[in-house]
Amino acid sequence: MSALPPGSTIGILGGGQLGRMLAMSAAQLGYHCHIYAPERESVAAEVSAKFTNAQWHDSEALIGFARDCQVITYEFENVPVAPLSKLPQELLAPGTRALEVAQDRVREKRFIEEAGGRPAEFAAVGHDSELADAVDRIGVPGILKTRRDGYDGKGQWAINSSADAQGVRIPESGCVYEARLNFECEFSVILVRGRDGEVRFWDSTRNKHTDGILSHCELPAPAIVGEQVDAARDMAARVAKALNYVGVLTLEFFATANGPVFNEMAPRVHNSGHWTIEGAVTSQFENHIRAICGLPLGETESLATRIVMDNLIGEQALDLVGHLSDTRAHVHLYGKSEARAGRKMGHITRVG
Repeated sequence: MSALPPGSTIGILGGGQLGRMLAMSAAQLGYHCHIYAPERESVAAEVSAKFTNAQWHDSEALIGFARDCQVITYEFENVPVAPLSKLPQELLAPGTRALEVAQDRVREKRFIEEAGGRPAEFAAVGHDSELADAVDRIGVPGILKTRRDGYDGKGQWAINSSADAQGVRIPESGCVYEARLNFECEFSVILVRGRDGEVRFWDSTRNKHTDGILSHCELPAPAIVGEQVDAARDMAARVAKALNYVGVLTLEFFATANGPVFNEMAPRVHNSGHWTIEGAVTSQFENHIRAICGLPLGETESLATRIVMDNLIGEQALDLVGHLSDTRAHVHLYGKSEARAGRKMGHITRVG
């Protein structure tokens, strides 16, 4: 594919804040964006040229949307794969295989193992009767997760004893039971892969979570991350190559005494990379646009040795004057109308 010229239209599946920041980076490079999302309220549509508000399985609407686009990407990994089969596959970047893998936690972990990576010990749980055996085999403490549709701590339950597993109802789509690890910290490997196979990495931050939601990222990360990041990057690059991936890809890891252990994969731009907007030569959002449009990738070098990013969750986002009283703060609010508990409303980055 030759590079898309400015003025072309980029389709984005999903209408949330990641789509919003992708659209803003696309506009900077002279592209138009067309958002497709089932929700009427779309913070991505607010900054885009066009918006199709239709359900994922509305074939007529989806095909009409595709006709308007020269390339189509997605801003979250739970876009249903089946409807996308009706679209010209050469338009999709990344392709649907990354979605198929990331949407099923068991399939994802097996894929990582095939690529030479190491997830925490796990067992698939397809029925209520299988949970007790999984807990006996893996041990406690552990975490029970839905195979599909979980994010930001949703669809997860702590299993601290065999008694915790009694009476648990397994959903029809199934679950996965994982061993709970002893680890020093969590970190992400965020890469961008161009259409020519070139791969570049951003520095890996230490990630902290509150109630299952990413709340804080910081550079420099602890020394153990520096010791393990090369192995984690090597695995991430193998995953990207196996998927024939184009765009930004994120893999999350636990830094343990025995090396990096894979946690989750996100085939998209990622919350732990928001700091790159002000903190790197080229942000994850701009490089994703560059990659899917066939443009040269931008440098990913960090602009300072000390960078922190804090998510604004729920009502934390309401005190704009207070946040801006820190004159080093770069404040990003996503334009969401209701500040609910646990809802990501924005983020703040401080560089240097």
